[in-house]
Amino acid sequence: MTQKKSKLCSTVNVYPQVPDGGWGWVVAVSFFFIEVFTYGIIKSFGVFFTDLMEGFNESNSRISWIISICVFVLTFTAPLSTILSNRFGHRLVVMAGGLLVSTGMVAASFAQKVYHMYICIGVISGFGYCFSFLPTVTILSQYFDKRRSVVTAVASTGECFAVFAFAPVITKLKEHTGWRHSLLFVGLLQLNIMVCGALLRPVIIRAPGPPKTISHEHRKEVQYMLENEKTRTSIDSIDSGVELTTSPKNVPSHPNSELEPRSDQRQSLVAGSKPKEKKAPLLDFSILKEKSFICYALFGLFATLGFFAPSLYIIPLGISLGIERDRAAFLLSTMAIAEVFGRIGAGLVLNREPIRKIYIELICVILLTLSLFTFPFATGFWGLTSCSVFFGLMVGTIGGTHIPLLAEDDVVGIEKMSSAAGVYVFIQSIAGLAGPPLAGLLVDQSKIYSRAFYSCSAGMAVAAVCLALVRPCRKGLCQPHHSGKTKTEHQRGKTLQDIPEDFLEMDLGKHEHRVHAKMDLV
Repeated sequence: MTQKKSKLCSTVNVYPQVPDGGWGWVVAVSFFFIEVFTYGIIKSFGVFFTDLMEGFNESNSRISWIISICVFVLTFTAPLSTILSNRFGHRLVVMAGGLLVSTGMVAASFAQKVYHMYICIGVISGFGYCFSFLPTVTILSQYFDKRRSVVTAVASTGECFAVFAFAPVITKLKEHTGWRHSLLFVGLLQLNIMVCGALLRPVIIRAPGPPKTISHEHRKEVQYMLENEKTRTSIDSIDSGVELTTSPKNVPSHPNSELEPRSDQRQSLVAGSKPKEKKAPLLDFSILKEKSFICYALFGLFATLGFFAPSLYIIPLGISLGIERDRAAFLLSTMAIAEVFGRIGAGLVLNREPIRKIYIELICVILLTLSLFTFPFATGFWGLTSCSVFFGLMVGTIGGTHIPLLAEDDVVGIEKMSSAAGVYVFIQSIAGLAGPPLAGLLVDQSKIYSRAFYSCSAGMAVAAVCLALVRPCRKGLCQPHHSGKTKTEHQRGKTLQDIPEDFLEMDLGKHEHRVHAKMDLV
């Protein structure tokens, strides 16, 4: 490994191949704590739900818009995060995101109206969450190859430990200082994102070896190839009705000078002149042409309906069933611990070779749908605890792998990972905005908190169908099959288009030569 300074005076790690370690371990630890202060705080926000309803005298759906706007901004601005990361580097973007997250949360502690919370937590912190999370998971995927699944899964458990720790701690802190001072404490704690962002060194994979030079023998070989290029046989004489020859002496009407390669071809192939390299776009939207990515993006769109609402409504659901506040907060902690085991277990399973990772993901999505469907039928503390453990295990397997899975060849591949992650999270923004308010609307109409989980299970069921179509679309199995005749005609037409005009000129000249010979004999 070598290091060099970039234009922005930040250290860049240069490796001859994907390191699967090295400074990547430091990046993994940084990603762990960024998960703690981003998604960990978002999923722990349910501890403030009842206090905000009482403090602002608002309904469930109005309060749930705080997290909805935050998740929407987080996902909607993902392409902007990708563009800024490609332009200024992951480090500066993550540090700026940490500053925005802390600023929004601290400002929210002084809010007097609920729409102040929409602006502070929803918009300002939402931008910060996006700038902090997405560049970190992208650069972490670049540091690892064989261990990518297990490292990402273990590092993503940061949000689970955060929910486990923050739920009871913030509950106790609220009892002594109130919810406003608790929000202020959380906002100041989130400044640590800037420290984690400073540890994200860019990585460059540069294969070793001297630059390629063209030897004299290779130059002669290329010249022979150029001389034979115009006389090679490319079509069948029976199908075309034209007889082609590969011998230059059979074409008397064409002098030998016609067979000399063109000067521009000689310069580009023999002299080895390099074509102008096109500058890579900051965000590659060509992935939207791939049907496999479209299906995977729809999977993420509908799956988002079931990601955030359960953690937001599990505490109010427990309180509505007569469970004490402390024990209701323990439900969220139980869900978080189960999610840790789900993420680590998924990482260990997906790290095995050979294995079709997208099929494992599909099984977990189906089980997650069933776990969401069981919440409305739970009664009492232990019933909700069982549902929370089951849900935590399943959401852990998906939450830690659904974005890194974009790097697999079954979806888009590692080359397009950066752009794919930005567009993928951007498409998720619609469900992120609609998910919690839709669940809150069901609660306001029925006055039963368990109804909030119906919309989650319905969205996850549709997500399972979309995920099942990803690999067939990648392999082209979802495209209509044409008849054999049409396919043969297409190949023949393509072959005729590839024939140089020199072939026809040579054959016409040969044909004219034969006609004149016959006339002389007569």
